[in-house]
Amino acid sequence: MDIYLTVKTLHILSSTILFGTGIGIAFFMLRSYFTQDVHEKLYAARNTVLADYIFTFPAVIMQPVTGAWLVMQGGYDWMDLWLVITYVIYIIAGLCWLPVVWIQIQLKQMLIHSAENGEALPPRYNKLFKIWFLMGWPAFIGLVVVFFLMVMKPV
Repeated sequence: MDIYLTVKTLHILSSTILFGTGIGIAFFMLRSYFTQDVHEKLYAARNTVLADYIFTFPAVIMQPVTGAWLVMQGGYDWMDLWLVITYVIYIIAGLCWLPVVWIQIQLKQMLIHSAENGEALPPRYNKLFKIWFLMGWPAFIGLVVVFFLMVMKPV
């Protein structure tokens, strides 16, 4: 078995998981915003947080590990422009993702409190949700650009 192709496959799979899980959980979390049922919102928030732990977090770790190995084994220059742009975009996406995870946990906690006590959601919920939505866009667009760079490897 060719170890390079195995690691490359893991790299591609983890990038797909990262992108697919991100867009999938964002879709369901966004859809939950438009329902008035706090239990539906809570279901989406719980599963969003869970999916980030199970899928997104391991993929976030796997990407730079397998990517670095592929750069070394593939004979690429670490300072090739397309790689440097990839590093910068990945870091920016990560810096957007970390607060998003924190926000998701905060939203989930507010929903738990609201569901358990039969109370309306506080105004902070809407404010944090809007920040969550806005911060997702740079990460999403960034990962699309990274996909392009990984495929095209422009010189």
